[in-house]
Amino acid sequence: MYMTDVHSDALEDEDFDTILSKDIDFTGTLNFERPFLIRGKLSGNIISKGILVIDEEAVVDANISASRVVIRGSVKGNVTATEKVELTISGKLIGNVTAPEILMETGCEFNGRCTMTEKK
Repeated sequence: MYMTDVHSDALEDEDFDTILSKDIDFTGTLNFERPFLIRGKLSGNIISKGILVIDEEAVVDANISASRVVIRGSVKGNVTATEKVELTISGKLIGNVTAPEILMETGCEFNGRCTMTEKK
């Protein structure tokens, strides 16, 4: 686990195939393979082989499984990634995180257990 002030790769709106807007409140299971950005509220489960970004104002109450997860907003649930989990300065995670690489910026909020797996 790394505590760092280095920002993750800059991802712009154009990098995402789908964006869940601020005015959307989704409940259920979200399953996708291409880059996905959440700006609204989501409750349920997220399953992906792609990149998931939870934006600063987003509120997610879900267990997450993806290749890469970037948390800028609020997440309550367990997060599992096959590549990397990034928790930015504005990010808040209440739940366990499991990934081969975990980056946490100074100032983020994390309450849970951290398990680092082997890189594949």
